[in-house]
Amino acid sequence: MSSPAASLHWDHSRMLSVPWNVHHRSIRRTLFFSASSSSQLSWSWSCVSKKEKHEPDSMELLDLKDSINNIDGNFAGEVNIQEKDEDMDVASGSPLPGMKSIGESIRISKATIDIFKDQVFGFDTFFVTNQEPYEGGVLFRGNLRGKASKSYEKITKRMQDRFGDQYKFFLLIDPEDDKPVAVVVPKQTFQVEATGNVKLHLSYFSPVLILSLARQAVPEWFAASAFGLVTIFTLLLQNVPALQSNLLSMFDNLELLKDGLPGSLVTALILGSHEAGHILVARDIGVKLGVPYFVPSWQIGSFGAITRIVSIVTNREDLLKLAAAGPLAGFLLGLLFLLLGLILPPADGIGVIVDPAVFHQSFLAGSIAKLVLGDALREGTPLSVNPLVLWSWAGLLINGINMIPTGEVDGGRISFALWGRKVSTRLSGITLALLGISSLFSDVSFYWAVLVFFLQRGPIAPLHEEITEPGEKYIGIGVAVLLLGLLICLPYPFPFVNDATNFEF
Repeated sequence: MSSPAASLHWDHSRMLSVPWNVHHRSIRRTLFFSASSSSQLSWSWSCVSKKEKHEPDSMELLDLKDSINNIDGNFAGEVNIQEKDEDMDVASGSPLPGMKSIGESIRISKATIDIFKDQVFGFDTFFVTNQEPYEGGVLFRGNLRGKASKSYEKITKRMQDRFGDQYKFFLLIDPEDDKPVAVVVPKQTFQVEATGNVKLHLSYFSPVLILSLARQAVPEWFAASAFGLVTIFTLLLQNVPALQSNLLSMFDNLELLKDGLPGSLVTALILGSHEAGHILVARDIGVKLGVPYFVPSWQIGSFGAITRIVSIVTNREDLLKLAAAGPLAGFLLGLLFLLLGLILPPADGIGVIVDPAVFHQSFLAGSIAKLVLGDALREGTPLSVNPLVLWSWAGLLINGINMIPTGEVDGGRISFALWGRKVSTRLSGITLALLGISSLFSDVSFYWAVLVFFLQRGPIAPLHEEITEPGEKYIGIGVAVLLLGLLICLPYPFPFVNDATNFEF
């Protein structure tokens, strides 16, 4: 007698469900192999002899279930795999700070993980030795091969070829052991945390509270426009000393606001060039920015603008370009106006009478004033200067305080790009603590500390590739911009005396 021929087919009428319990580390998953609701697995034997026919009994059906358990993905297209995670350990140390979940967590299937391990990663890029569940995705541990930038490019291309844009890939440094890790998360699961989207628990009326509430309650463009108008008003007010002592008198002396137009325009130009620098570089590197929110200040006219990075930045060099472009543009224009103000005589022949002691408030401004004015800058001798000096100085100061290396202000982003997440996080904490101490002696420091702490303390959202350092040219630019900010904020300690006095014995 010839051996029977077996045929396996799906009949659309019933469902066959086979539970499979898997224990792996602290993870317990229950997988259900299911045919569709209109499917039935039937088993028939047919013999060459038409007289002999075998009907399956209950024992054969049990054997069939066992055989299905050994099938290695042959029915992956027709079998629906559902995963239930009961006690899943999530990787600690959070390599993805600044990211928030935007929906129900989507788990990556084991078959997809195997594709990543065998076909996306590899010996030439990132050799995976271990993986663990992480934030709805997978954290892969292993050995990085070659340069991180080259490996990132290869992995990204392979992932794009196999999965399109279904997943986001990050090549990061694990904060626990300082070793490279690769993180893959579904694209629709996470997005960059919006700067300032925090709940404030403040019982007092402050610009910080208004800014946060406005951004959440009204359209972004409307809130940004409103704060822009208020900032224009505070800039005008800053340049009209007569109204600062009695704000209510403004309604009876609206014509005095005209006197503040030139000064507010110069400062606004410096702030505008700062934001323009960010926008131009963002377009060049393909990063999307949010609408800038100009923050008003009663003390110095404005604290600058809060600009969110909406998309994910590729690497540290791109972040450095983006963060340094704004301050660099603002510093260049501000220094140009400062030099012109020190060189050109006042238009009305009188200008603004100042005490030379005012130049002690900034090391950079004091040094430039001493270099340009020379012997005319003497202690205790009033000096007439072009008002352009004070207007440009205000713009430089606003740029300078944004260079403080903390949180998500420009200085914090630059320090992150220069030295990495771990060093910049520690530096940010130290700087914020020092800023808090200085706020005990300065109202400007107090409001700036509150603004940074509640709206811009971070953390900075992850970059796609955080391992590769920026090029030497950009490192030099970043360090120079940070030093300029420091020199503007530090006082000038040397007395203003003439050269003859300096060499008396």
